Amino acid sequence: MGIFDKFLKKEEPKVEQPSAPKAEEVEAVGWGAIEKEFLRVYPGQNNPKHYGTIVKWIVGGNDPLDGISVYDGGDYWHFVSFGLTEIYEKECKNPDISGYGYELTFKLKKDKYEDEEGELKCICGIMQMIARMTFQNGELFRPFEFVYTGQQEGIDAYRKSNLTGFITIKDPTVETISTPNGKVEFLELIGMTDAELKTLSDRASVEALYQKLGSDVTDYHRASVV
Repeated sequence: MGIFDKFLKKEEPKVEQPSAPKAEEVEAVGWGAIEKEFLRVYPGQNNPKHYGTIVKWIVGGNDPLDGISVYDGGDYWHFVSFGLTEIYEKECKNPDISGYGYELTFKLKKDKYEDEEGELKCICGIMQMIARMTFQNGELFRPFEFVYTGQQEGIDAYRKSNLTGFITIKDPTVETISTPNGKVEFLELIGMTDAELKTLSDRASVEALYQKLGSDVTDYHRASVV
């Protein structure tokens, strides 16, 4: 069984729109800084698609990310998480880094999906699962690492894609930002085939494969480059 099997057999993640924090509850300075950077890249998209967690992690919920926004990149959807960094008040002792220091991003190529909304929710669920690995096990991810699942079924909602796992890069579309709670980087996940993942052994091999791939947009229908 691959690491995504357990998630994909569950019901759809419970989401609501919108779920941005209310100003009267607490000042979300970290959240606002992330939105500001994405608005720089995607001007005018003040109300992107947003999937918010109903039962938050801090009160016993299963999903560590407070929300995931999805911006329209033209040919792709650009996801960004809210919750691996300190999106509200400063809590950790390191003044230079906000929370774990990064948020997850993902670019999904637009296509004639049978159920586009289902595909967007599926990616949100996977991002929650990867964030859960950090919250529960303390596993931190850095650029040019890989997530090998060992499964043969795809990461898409219908599990038909040849892509079964991920590599990570520093998202080239957005910049590392400074927030009142510390620095925030954006770590992008890119879908990879099982054959591609089996060639990887270290960061240098991941970087070489990324250069060979030539794109950071995940295309469920692409052929393997190895």
